[in-house]
Amino acid sequence: MSAHSTTIRCPHCGKVNRVPSAAAGHPNCGNCRNPLPWIVDADDSSFAEIAERSTIPVVVDLWASWCGPCRMVSPALEKVATDLSGKIKLVKVDIDASPQLARRFEVMAVPTLLVLDAGELLARQAGAAPAPTLHRWVQDVLAGRSRPHPAETADPGGSR
Repeated sequence: MSAHSTTIRCPHCGKVNRVPSAAAGHPNCGNCRNPLPWIVDADDSSFAEIAERSTIPVVVDLWASWCGPCRMVSPALEKVATDLSGKIKLVKVDIDASPQLARRFEVMAVPTLLVLDAGELLARQAGAAPAPTLHRWVQDVLAGRSRPHPAETADPGGSR
């Protein structure tokens, strides 16, 4: 289990909770017991523990600080993580600080989004999209209606 944690404000009661980066199950608010959004950062050294060994599906946001579309999609992904609290974990990876992961996932455009379940890649897409589109994409992937695309097409909004 990871010693790292982050704080998340409960969208139901407003209490601040400390949430571990890696744990079994999913986090619940210590006050009202509702599921919390699980939003954490990972890097080359922590990705396996935080994302691949997660017991719930993971949406991975491969981003870069210099990327305008990445800054646009971040709040949309946080909304999706909040809407799907208890069902997904959002893991953010700065590709400039994590070059091994950028190579491993063959990131050609940022943002690149992945959905993993038990470490298995279920789907990927490049480029920014609004929260409703991302929400629908994640739900479709989790329902088994989407499969990985061997050759992804880069969105004009993303770049690398």
